[in-house]
Amino acid sequence: MAEPASPPIGYRLLLPSDWVQIPLRQGDAEQAARDIVGSAFARVPADVPRDKLTPLRLDLERRLLAAVADARRAKALELYLPMRLSSEVNLGASIVVSETQLPSRSGADTESSPLSNPAEVALQLLSGDGGGIDVDLSSGEVDGALAVRRERVVLADPERRDELATRRIDYIVSVPDDPTRWFIAAFSTIGAGDPKDDLADALVEWFDALMTTFRWSWT
Repeated sequence: MAEPASPPIGYRLLLPSDWVQIPLRQGDAEQAARDIVGSAFARVPADVPRDKLTPLRLDLERRLLAAVADARRAKALELYLPMRLSSEVNLGASIVVSETQLPSRSGADTESSPLSNPAEVALQLLSGDGGGIDVDLSSGEVDGALAVRRERVVLADPERRDELATRRIDYIVSVPDDPTRWFIAAFSTIGAGDPKDDLADALVEWFDALMTTFRWSWT
């Protein structure tokens, strides 16, 4: 059965159960972050000294709230973070979902038309690149929609609270039946401290596999 000729209203991803979602469009994202921390520390064994847990809890909450603030500044829609079954939140990776509009091309008749050629999209992405080394671009499809995959390493920047270099993978996907809108799923990891180490490679491979589960939603 063909999907209706109208833009989708959402999306689905088959995320593992140990990842948590913090919605940024509705509700209190900051309170959601605090609830995540509270839930994690509520499962810590009772015999663990409270005076040792309190500094850890405050530091974790600070970092989670900073991640929420960064996602809000980027006008993101959702933030996903991994929650280990051992009740530890691993901030070594994250997924930020957002939406953007890429500039249109202007023709000789001064009318604009949306970019649709993958090469043109790639050029726009490069011209607006926020920095990075070893940038790699490729194009294809995600759930039948034109997509561009960008991979890069972003060096540490203490001024932005980036104390370690990160490996970043962006999937920029054209929204069906609305060629001016683009969906972005941005994955970031520090690996085990080196954005090119084996852990980073494994996490990038996992994220690429995750994006094969991406589906648009019309309901």
